[in-house]
Amino acid sequence: MTRRLAEVAKKVGVSEATVSRVLNGKPGVSEATREAVLTALDVLGYERPTQLRGDRARLVGLVLPELQNPIFPAFAEVVGGALAQQGFTSLLCTRTVGGVSEADYVDLLLQQQVSGVVFAGGFYSQADAPHAHYELIQERKLPTVLVNAAVDHLGFPQVSSDDHVAAEMAIGHLRTLGHQRIGMVLGPRDHIPSRRKLDAFLNLEGDPKLVEHTMFSLEGGHAAATRLVAAGVTGIVCASDILALGAIRAVRRAGLDVPKDVSVIGYDDSAMMNCTDPPLTTVRQPIDAMGRAAVEMLMALIERAAVATDELLFEPELVVRASTAPART
Repeated sequence: MTRRLAEVAKKVGVSEATVSRVLNGKPGVSEATREAVLTALDVLGYERPTQLRGDRARLVGLVLPELQNPIFPAFAEVVGGALAQQGFTSLLCTRTVGGVSEADYVDLLLQQQVSGVVFAGGFYSQADAPHAHYELIQERKLPTVLVNAAVDHLGFPQVSSDDHVAAEMAIGHLRTLGHQRIGMVLGPRDHIPSRRKLDAFLNLEGDPKLVEHTMFSLEGGHAAATRLVAAGVTGIVCASDILALGAIRAVRRAGLDVPKDVSVIGYDDSAMMNCTDPPLTTVRQPIDAMGRAAVEMLMALIERAAVATDELLFEPELVVRASTAPART
């Protein structure tokens, strides 16, 4: 704080006491000096105090990887509603292939002097992805909360669904139905939530040869499940509902039936999964509770309260529908 006062005072050509009065909203400073101090804060890369940001202080960035996966629009609705109840407006930022990157959005949000950021499904969950823009957020001390598992070194508060428990629920359900040859379709190898699901699978003595890594897409699920079906699995656990829908398509194209020949389980319980053919058995992420918790954490950070950086884990729920059935003898 002392260093900041000294740098701003030197930049503007006023005393540190004058800078302190501006930052604390005290009287006795001319409007021209006040504006000069605030401009110097921006030029030097310091964050303006919340009470001095004007209308822009009521903005919160919500950064999502995509909107095609229905879980992300659903999460955006939860977070946006919770923010509105606190008097804030969410600024939705969605990555596009060949378009605006996550790092570009971070630069934009900093320029807009948002009060905070909520990330869901960002590059923080991939060990091999670029993370420099998160370090920039830390340097600027911008209140930030991450949703779902992140790499270890970032140090932001996290709200996550328990991936270990999710995998155990799905595998346990299939084993209860008599399935012994169970495969998994996971995200990329550096994807932290997928790694956690894989650890649970291996801890339950699953066969590592029956694990496929792919991109989170219908096509990725189809390709990965095609290989698992050829390997003779009778049950497939997927790391997302979109992957599970691709797996169902792969089973059918192999001339088999879901669930009579191969049972399939998804993850998320996205919208309309009870309307698919067959309705999808899946592990539900508690996005309502997670979204509200993320906003509560963010509000505490904005108000400069101490918030633990420990990961807050939420229990998922197995939702049994018609895409799973007893294994054929």
